[in-house]
Amino acid sequence: MSRIRSRVRAAAAVALAATLAACSSGTTPAGNQDSIDAALKAGGTITYWSWTPSAKDQVAAFEKEYPNVKVNYVNAGTNKEEYTKLQNAIKAGSGGPDVAQIEYYALPQFALTDALVNLDQYGFGAFEKDYSASTWSSIRVNNGTYGLPQDSGPMALFYNKEVFDKYGIAVPKTWDEYVDAAKKLHTADPAKYITADTGDPGFALSMIWQAGGRPFTTDGRNVKINLADAGAKKWTATWSKLLEGKLLAPVKEWSDDWFRSLGDGTVASLVTGAWMPSNFMSSVPGGAGKWAVAPMPTYDGQPVTAENGGSTQSVVKQSANPALAAAFVRWLNHGNGVKPFIDGGGFPATTADLSSPAFTDEAVPYFGGQKINQVLTEASKTVAKGWSYLPYQTYANSVFSDTVGKAYLSGTGLDAGLAAWQKALVDYGNQQGFTVSAG
Repeated sequence: MSRIRSRVRAAAAVALAATLAACSSGTTPAGNQDSIDAALKAGGTITYWSWTPSAKDQVAAFEKEYPNVKVNYVNAGTNKEEYTKLQNAIKAGSGGPDVAQIEYYALPQFALTDALVNLDQYGFGAFEKDYSASTWSSIRVNNGTYGLPQDSGPMALFYNKEVFDKYGIAVPKTWDEYVDAAKKLHTADPAKYITADTGDPGFALSMIWQAGGRPFTTDGRNVKINLADAGAKKWTATWSKLLEGKLLAPVKEWSDDWFRSLGDGTVASLVTGAWMPSNFMSSVPGGAGKWAVAPMPTYDGQPVTAENGGSTQSVVKQSANPALAAAFVRWLNHGNGVKPFIDGGGFPATTADLSSPAFTDEAVPYFGGQKINQVLTEASKTVAKGWSYLPYQTYANSVFSDTVGKAYLSGTGLDAGLAAWQKALVDYGNQQGFTVSAG
């Protein structure tokens, strides 16, 4: 992981330094889709980088529908591995794909360094109404459209109903109730924990988002960072109780031990994105019939959530056939490609699917027959507005463990860790030519 972080940091620095002038804001005149329709008719070959499990099925379905188009699918590795390869291709000026999967948090960094095609020239701005508000805002950078939302991750509470029932724990509606549930469970059985969290930047930022924090503001080259605003403080005040009370399971997320802990009841809940069910079904067989889904706890009992995860597909400027690449993106996330994505366990961003009875009323056997999508789609409607990421968020995430991560290791409060992270991000941004201020 340290080698991956180093490559990400180095590649990010080169890209930012080389193309910072692209950070100026502006609008692109709205275009139309005639050119991409013509490109589909003419056919050709494009390359697609993605790691999503449904990618192969989507490509096969696309080529069946458009036999004159060949899509070379490349699994470029995990998200971090793909971003490193993409940054290297951008630096070299060649070797990149026509279409790349990019997570929402990483999109600004690639868009602002002029590596991606603004899809407004193909009329994609007309699709706004077809996506949840939070995901649409995630693919808009400096008044441009740099992809179409594929999945979304509105957060919810996944909990082991069997464990909760055994120990008489009510499903918490507030974070105070969640902390109380953590204490009750661990007191009753010291081998059990309410959740696991060893320090993850995406999770931390999502929790700050839900709490009302807005730590990052970008206007062209001017960036403001405040990881000590009221929302951040609200989250740390709650989460530090779990951390300092040793109420978080000492198991690394996404490890084999973590999956086993979810299956045997050692970890009794997760607060995470709506994309999680397919991971339960594929990797936690021992939890079948035991887990359920409820709304994310809040600070005052009123429904509000945040996005955690999710990605788009973007057209890379190196593409020799950007119109055909854009047509493929349109098909993936605004056409017939959405169905194989959902069938593969993906949670959609399209409003038509989020409101479809076929989706919302599905009884999921793994979750005891619960219609979990009803909870998850409601969550998509209550995502707090106004969030934005840094224009160098991939770098920011790579140094989270060096700063906030130390608070997790020592079991100390999180405010000092966030302060150290903020300092590192201010220093780095200024080194890369941004004008970054704190507070």
